[in-house]
Amino acid sequence: MINNKKVLVEVCANSVTSALAAQKGGASRVELCQNLKEGGTTPSFGEILMARKLLYIDLYVLIRPRGGDFLYTDLEFEIMQKDVEQCINLGCDGIVIGILNKDGSVDIKRNGMLINMAEKAGLGITFHRAFDMCADMHYALENLIELGCERILTSGGMPKAYAGLENLKRLIDKANNRIIIMPGSGINEENAKEIVNFTGASEIHLSARSTIKSKMDYININISMGRDSGNEYLIDVTDANMVSQILNAFNN
Repeated sequence: MINNKKVLVEVCANSVTSALAAQKGGASRVELCQNLKEGGTTPSFGEILMARKLLYIDLYVLIRPRGGDFLYTDLEFEIMQKDVEQCINLGCDGIVIGILNKDGSVDIKRNGMLINMAEKAGLGITFHRAFDMCADMHYALENLIELGCERILTSGGMPKAYAGLENLKRLIDKANNRIIIMPGSGINEENAKEIVNFTGASEIHLSARSTIKSKMDYININISMGRDSGNEYLIDVTDANMVSQILNAFNN
């Protein structure tokens, strides 16, 4: 299947610096988050504020109070509601959400509450890769259409989008333009065009990150600040050239 439509690229940006690089590279939308090593969490007030100030492309913000599963306590859900209010007040274009029940189904009530808050303020809604953790993705698809989500970010129930190609195509066919299915996870300059052509996707989600070295003069290699050992003097940031290369691969 060859997709001749213009493809929209959304960049998962782990900072305002990354968001600006995404914009420079030609992305149409940013999903702003932090803590990508945990799958992404809600960015700080300052990050959202500065991103909104400096971006002219669409700004969606991840609403996820912690890493781990997508079953949240009452306190965590209250935090999520406050984060949605903050996004509304700061003039964001949309939010990215995902709440599940214990049985792996979509939490209709809680997602519906967040969606209602956003829709009343004119914000769009993406349901994130909590979708890939659902017990039945096709049943979840119908739930999310009924709830009024704009799109679903998914890898087709596989670790990476390329491995989920067949599932992604089935989801896009089943959605039948009732909701956008946006492939994401592991999409890069080498596989983006094939993923788009095979699935017929109109939007894709990627991070296009490269690693830059710290400008610190003094380096202490014996200390790691996270629970997983790593190099504190390497910083991941979106690469504008990489975004541009991916866009050029299928939009020219």
